[in-house]
Amino acid sequence: MIKKGDLKIRLGFIAALVILSIWYIWPLNKNITLGLDLKGGMYVLLKADTSGIPADKKANAMSAAVEKIRNRIDNYGVKEAPIQLQGEESILVQVPGVIDRTIVDSLKEVGKLEFKLVEDDKEKIAAAKEGEVPQGYEVGRFGKATYLLKREPVLVGADLSDSYVGFNSYGGSEPILRFTAEGKKKFAKVTGENTGRILAILLDDNIKSAPRINEEILSGEARIVGKFTPDEALMIVSILNSGALPMPLSVEEERSVGPLLGSDSIQRGIKSILLGAALVVFFVLVYYFLGGIIAVICLLLDLLFILVGLHMLDAALTLPGIAGMILTLGMAVDANVLIFERIREELKAAKPISVAVKNGFNRAKRTIFDANLTTLIAALFLIIIGTGPIKGFAITLSLGIVASIFTAVFISRTIFSLLLDQGFKKFSMLSVVSSSKINFVKLRGGCIALSIIVVGLGVFNFYSQGDDAYGIDFRGGQILEYKITPAVEIEELRKTLEGKGFEGLTIQEFKDIPGGVSIKTSEDLSSELKRTLEDSYDKVDELKVTTVGPAVGKVLRRKAYWAIFLSLAGILIYIGFRFKHFDFAFAAVIALFHDVLISLGILCFAGYEVNLLIITALLTIAGYSINDTIVIYDRIREISPSMRKSSLKEIINTAINLSLIHI
Repeated sequence: MIKKGDLKIRLGFIAALVILSIWYIWPLNKNITLGLDLKGGMYVLLKADTSGIPADKKANAMSAAVEKIRNRIDNYGVKEAPIQLQGEESILVQVPGVIDRTIVDSLKEVGKLEFKLVEDDKEKIAAAKEGEVPQGYEVGRFGKATYLLKREPVLVGADLSDSYVGFNSYGGSEPILRFTAEGKKKFAKVTGENTGRILAILLDDNIKSAPRINEEILSGEARIVGKFTPDEALMIVSILNSGALPMPLSVEEERSVGPLLGSDSIQRGIKSILLGAALVVFFVLVYYFLGGIIAVICLLLDLLFILVGLHMLDAALTLPGIAGMILTLGMAVDANVLIFERIREELKAAKPISVAVKNGFNRAKRTIFDANLTTLIAALFLIIIGTGPIKGFAITLSLGIVASIFTAVFISRTIFSLLLDQGFKKFSMLSVVSSSKINFVKLRGGCIALSIIVVGLGVFNFYSQGDDAYGIDFRGGQILEYKITPAVEIEELRKTLEGKGFEGLTIQEFKDIPGGVSIKTSEDLSSELKRTLEDSYDKVDELKVTTVGPAVGKVLRRKAYWAIFLSLAGILIYIGFRFKHFDFAFAAVIALFHDVLISLGILCFAGYEVNLLIITALLTIAGYSINDTIVIYDRIREISPSMRKSSLKEIINTAINLSLIHI
């Protein structure tokens, strides 16, 4: 089958490749990067409002904003957080291993610091109350009090040297400001000339403190007096020390996962891989004996090479990536099954074992390439156009496809050649499913009618729901997940939040974690809700925060549609040219749509919203669907020359019956 000299070279190459691969990724905890959905952390996409910045200065302003954001995050003890520009007006911030609402809140603040005197002239105050604000003044509110402020500040952020968190006489946290030499002189003059008056301290036009000046202050320090939590004081200090941003920022998208849920996701991901692998290993070992051992070896090497690819590309392993990994492992086993069944056919024809193995690999190789390349085409489009979870799924899927082709065609054949060289004489396999003679074409009428009804009902149900069929990934909004200890009844939680003024919330319980609750809202209420829950219950753990702005939701929906459309177009073109029949290509795409739409309909009837993870699951189904279709098409192409006198119906029936055991 393979010459002895070539066999030794192959074995040496495989051994060296495996050793280098293990060395390259070991230890796994250092070389394989986990996504934020697995290890916890924050993913925040900020949108910059550059409308007030000249076009020739936008690039410099965005670069300055990135550096100021980096400084703010550094103040929280988080070093080397990935921060990068996305397009011309967006900034992506990733904070691995940390979830802190104050960090997100600090990113939204411009950081414009101003000191303004409060007017004490009774006539001007009276005029302002009548709605006639005197020229050069403005109205500001602090708590229940309303102040008439001089519009022109007496000190600004440029007069500040630095700030830090100090403590008042009651042990509470307060931001303490230190002025520059010039700022110190200004502050002494202002306090000396305005003793007895109120000096308002504003941050981004919001009054943070309004102390009365009791005496001239020569120390060059000022306190922002108020009831601040340590986190709130740290946030103010972080904003002030980093300096004002050159433009306002808003959160367009946020995906934060707490350490508790992240560790739970890792455990679930590992369990899903182990369970799926165990079932597959059990089947192939029982059904194919020695062939099953070879398949398991290839399966383990597939997993190894996928991890190597992730490390080489510096790509993170995410939950959707695990789904892509499971799909490719399934396709890898399927490739070995195709080879084994082809060998079985050759052995039934009473051919020697060496000839049977050679022919089995040669005949299965074309099917393996076609099935995997169609899926790879789809995956490449998903990488180019997809975002977030879809791209993570596609990257892992692409790596797995390349690895499975290599192991099935090269490594598996090398192992078989080694066994034959060592005197291997028999290849035993179970045969539970005998050859069938079902007339599938005859049943097409009833099956098509049933499919049309099921697909029609599912599509009608999906579109009748309108935007309600989509999750926040595609329509915008916010989902907050918490663990409340001790667990609280949903109705009690709803009454508590309504009593605090929160309206229009959708509150659900999820049973994956005891005490877990999910709160859905149309606006960003994460910080307010977190504080309210912590004030109302003994212990509150933030598990997950997902925020998607309406504009981003529309972009994600459009990109998902385009990625799927172009993937199907690529499959259509490849199958059309590969099999020289575009009617085959259209049939394959229709079959793929059929499988996906039925699955989508079932999910909608079950009450699931369509989000990025659901799209990932549907893409997994699509991968298996096109793989099985290609297996049958290759069988039709193979048997057509020997059945020239048969009708197309007979050829199709024969191909499907011969392929049943393969799929």
